[in-house]
Amino acid sequence: MNNDSSSRIASRLRQWVAAAAPGSRLPSTRSLVSEYQASPVTVQKALQTLTREGVIESRPGVGTFVRAIRTARPSDYGWQTAALRSPQAPLRPGSAAMRTAPNDVIAFHSGYPDRELLPERLVRAALTRAVRGEAALSRPPAAGLPELQSWFAHELGSSTPAGVAPPTPSDVVVLPGSQSGLSSIFRALVGYGQPLLLESPTYWGAILAAAQAGVRVIPVPSGAGGPDPDELARAFEETGARMFYAQPNYANPTGAQWDARRAEQVLDVVRRNGAFLLEDDWAHDFGITTTPQPVAARDDSGHVVYLRSLTKSVSPAVRVAAVIARGPARDRILADRAAESMYVSGLLQAAALDVVTQPAWQTHLRSLRHQLQSRRDLLLTSLIQHAPHAHIENVPKGGLNLWARLPDGTDVEQLARNCERAGVIIAAGTEWFPAEPAGPFIRLNYAGPNPGAFGEGARILGQELSRAPG
Repeated sequence: MNNDSSSRIASRLRQWVAAAAPGSRLPSTRSLVSEYQASPVTVQKALQTLTREGVIESRPGVGTFVRAIRTARPSDYGWQTAALRSPQAPLRPGSAAMRTAPNDVIAFHSGYPDRELLPERLVRAALTRAVRGEAALSRPPAAGLPELQSWFAHELGSSTPAGVAPPTPSDVVVLPGSQSGLSSIFRALVGYGQPLLLESPTYWGAILAAAQAGVRVIPVPSGAGGPDPDELARAFEETGARMFYAQPNYANPTGAQWDARRAEQVLDVVRRNGAFLLEDDWAHDFGITTTPQPVAARDDSGHVVYLRSLTKSVSPAVRVAAVIARGPARDRILADRAAESMYVSGLLQAAALDVVTQPAWQTHLRSLRHQLQSRRDLLLTSLIQHAPHAHIENVPKGGLNLWARLPDGTDVEQLARNCERAGVIIAAGTEWFPAEPAGPFIRLNYAGPNPGAFGEGARILGQELSRAPG
């Protein structure tokens, strides 16, 4: 009898709820007992039935209310098609190097050094002092803190030979990371639709920045010793380009380093064509068996625009870099930066300056050199033993990566998927080519976490390579 009564009350209440507005308050239990001439237990059963159905909701101490049911409907963004029109450049997917990997995999893909290779104590102490100082509450100059400008200028100036005028602090523009600098330089010094020469293969971020800036990319083949000067001269002549982007020291991804003769040859080609060399010295702090010698130190006529980052060597959280450019080129870059971000966080600038001016910074760099060499050699040995088909043409003298050529016909994208299913993440080399890849390559980072797993990672790579067609 009670079940029939509760069902009857529930049915009547459904009709009431259907006619009520969402959020309406139901009569009290006492009122419902009186209205339906039923016991409190029977009324409570009816209310519980409606609550389970999601029709009403109880708010303890307040009452029972008609539940506001929001019907999900697909959003229509079709109007944006007309508003945005076609993108000026193809939208590229995010790089494999930027992926965050779970702890239970062997990660060879990252473009950053592992945390244990960073000067953690120096960074934490520097950030603490910066927070307590004036930088925490003041706006820095648009071109950067004068003390940090001086540090960047002095570092490059220390490599300048006799007879060449070193850069001055006023030639320096501090940046929120070198990637931001690439975008500004391409916009300010190349311009939309104009040709830009890039080494091939080269840093995927430079390819991305060039695409977003709308410049026309012209690949120039580059090997273990850098680009062929004759090929570079031909590219300048055929395209009318006025800038060549390159990484003379420990190039990403190949690890290539130019010798002094190649640097002079490239600089001579650039000067003859009235052009700029954009030198990306991203790995300045990652020398292993050599010390980087910037090409910019050889030039005082403004042909070399020098990009120097501290992000990878100090901390990914301290995104600070600088561009050193002379003449009107510097003014154009600064104008673009002012429009883009106005200035770089003074807090981060102060922390970066604090780290690199501590005596312990040089001690850290000396230790880092040995740690990188141990990791590089461990990965090389592991590949020779377990994955001999991953051929390393150039053993890098610095940097963070090995560039491995695979057998012709290898599907590197499929190989990467197979390796990941087996617990190893690698970076397919396709994204480091401005045009079609010159062959099947992968990039392996030896500065990543858990070097004790390098042997197992190489074994899995070798196993998947042996199964791959080709």
